[in-house]
Amino acid sequence: MRSQTRKAALILLLACLTTNLAACAPGVQATPQENPPQNVVLLQSKIQRETSPAADTQELKDLAAGNSAFAFDLYQVLRGKPGNLFYSPYSLSIALAMTYAGARRATEQQMAATLHYTLPQEQLHPAFNALDLALADEGNKQEGAFRLDVANSLWGQEDFPFRQEYLDLLARNYASGLRLVDYSNDTHREQARQAINAWVSAATQGKIEELIGKEILTDTTRLVLANAIYFKGEWSAPFLNGTQEAPFTRLDGSQVSVPTMSRRATTPYAAGGDFQAVDLPYKGERIAMLVLLPAAGQFGAFESRLNQEQVQAILQDLEASDVKLYMPKFQFSAAYELEEALKAMGMPDAFDKERADFSGMYDPQKVAGNLYLSHVVHKAFVAVDEIGTEAAAASGIVAESVSMPVELRIDRPFIFLIHDLQTGTILFVGRVVDPQAE
Repeated sequence: MRSQTRKAALILLLACLTTNLAACAPGVQATPQENPPQNVVLLQSKIQRETSPAADTQELKDLAAGNSAFAFDLYQVLRGKPGNLFYSPYSLSIALAMTYAGARRATEQQMAATLHYTLPQEQLHPAFNALDLALADEGNKQEGAFRLDVANSLWGQEDFPFRQEYLDLLARNYASGLRLVDYSNDTHREQARQAINAWVSAATQGKIEELIGKEILTDTTRLVLANAIYFKGEWSAPFLNGTQEAPFTRLDGSQVSVPTMSRRATTPYAAGGDFQAVDLPYKGERIAMLVLLPAAGQFGAFESRLNQEQVQAILQDLEASDVKLYMPKFQFSAAYELEEALKAMGMPDAFDKERADFSGMYDPQKVAGNLYLSHVVHKAFVAVDEIGTEAAAASGIVAESVSMPVELRIDRPFIFLIHDLQTGTILFVGRVVDPQAE
């Protein structure tokens, strides 16, 4: 019994979260707390973040393609859950990449295959850095454009032998320092949990208050990696034609009356035999929401086929059209524990107490036991309204033309993706089957 306890003595917790705020307070910016709370020591690598990473356009495209493939693999696992869905494959991929940096041998190979990391480690992490810098720069330099903030933090056991080269890699590519805490006793562990949750709350403007529940951390936890992604954006063409109650037909055929927005604008539009699609850009014309509306009675069949190739084909078929669009307002939260999903997708060794190999993170010769993943926690929040945010409620009025527009009523379950038009990166994936659900 003593031997089994020692083998399970070192646990890695991966905490990942996201919030997409399309209806947030004016002027709000996502800023994680900079000063560590009491009983937390911030250990920073002397290595500064690389602000001009060596990553070319092809590497960014490869990274985006892999992220898209992972996004839809995960969708196919999660779609069996009832109700609305919302998650960020980009956020998950970043957080798991920080873990992957310490994976070795079969664990590394399985993670690469599951997450569709096609670039070698020495290219992958600079590519993530370059993509994050590009998105942040584009969002901040254009007045009135979207805002996309990504923040990372590590919370490690104070006496654990983390490798300096691992900490340097994360500092260089993910701008993440290591906060030293104590998981060894109940009092200090609770203080660590509260500190992590406070960081999460600050990074998401209070939208996610309790990422780490009391049952998650144990006296064998040794590392928590947290990633927060915060998005807000205003529609390029807001919904200013009036919002009225209208019926929405749920999957079981029942109807509910929901606030339904309307607008008429030139919009990228495509239609196939079993779907209609519109791509709704945010200000800055860099980020857009692709809305996929399966034909009546075809939702299950459509989403069962949803994959990277299908979405790419739809994006290529989009053409600027005069569209009169009716779309429900919605706001809801989602929470997932993804250990079983990731195992099923092809990376079981990472969660196995015996087989996991994260020796790139620490020196196995200095500890008795093995480091493995115990939890992958993902929480998300999304809110969509007429303007996109409350910051500029009077902007973007679009004059209507006199020609007959395409009319699209999103009055039944639909799928939506928020994606980067420049690199093809999918930032968020969602499914709305009931706009009233929270």
